[in-house]
Amino acid sequence: MGSLSIWHWLIIAVVFVMFFGAKRMPDAARSLGRSLRIFKSEVSQMQNEGGNSAASSAAPAAPAQQLPSGQAANPAPADQPRTESKTL
Repeated sequence: MGSLSIWHWLIIAVVFVMFFGAKRMPDAARSLGRSLRIFKSEVSQMQNEGGNSAASSAAPAAPAQQLPSGQAANPAPADQPRTESKTL
């Protein structure tokens, strides 16, 4: 009596279809599948980073400097004052 029989599962399915409608069920299943794929990829990425952190601590690499778009790689010379425009 502790397990669910086929009739219990059938009643549960009918209740879900009544609540959510037949049109929303495929969309809900699709979004659940996408969420599970994203979760799985994030977990595997975290595991890969955990394994790589031991190797990277032995030989540290210099981090690459990333500049936002629109900024020059070389700052203005010290003899020229910097002008910044602030808009409110």
